[in-house]
Amino acid sequence: MPREIKAALAPDKRGVIWDLLLYVPTVSFLWLYGLRFWYAGTQQWLGYLLMFLGTFFLLAGAHRIAGRLLLTAKSPVAIEITKKAVRLHLKSGEVLSLLRDVRFYPDTADRSFGLSGIDGTGERHQFVIHRNQLGDNWEAVKHALSPFRA
Repeated sequence: MPREIKAALAPDKRGVIWDLLLYVPTVSFLWLYGLRFWYAGTQQWLGYLLMFLGTFFLLAGAHRIAGRLLLTAKSPVAIEITKKAVRLHLKSGEVLSLLRDVRFYPDTADRSFGLSGIDGTGERHQFVIHRNQLGDNWEAVKHALSPFRA
């Protein structure tokens, strides 16, 4: 089986639905109880903490959803795997080559994997790629990345 492969990534709309089912109730709960404690006047510090956490989860969820839909400039839209390097074509048009210390972190549930490495300038990059983003190329990409397994 070939160790070199190139695959395009697609937006993961199914995963976005699951993320929305996770983040919308969490953020709503945190904000509503935060407002309750804030305006009750008895424990304003707790209201402040819950509002802060709600805002944090809103931003984290929005970033995760934008990444799954390939909306951010740093989102990979294609992956190219060779024996010596992994190249990621980003939405911004930049081609990022992970040349050193490339690590592949497969998920035990087989739904996603992590990829990290250092480019030619010495900067470390990390990516999470979901199964629905690769479609039919999932197994081939995982097999090609197996030599980089952490």
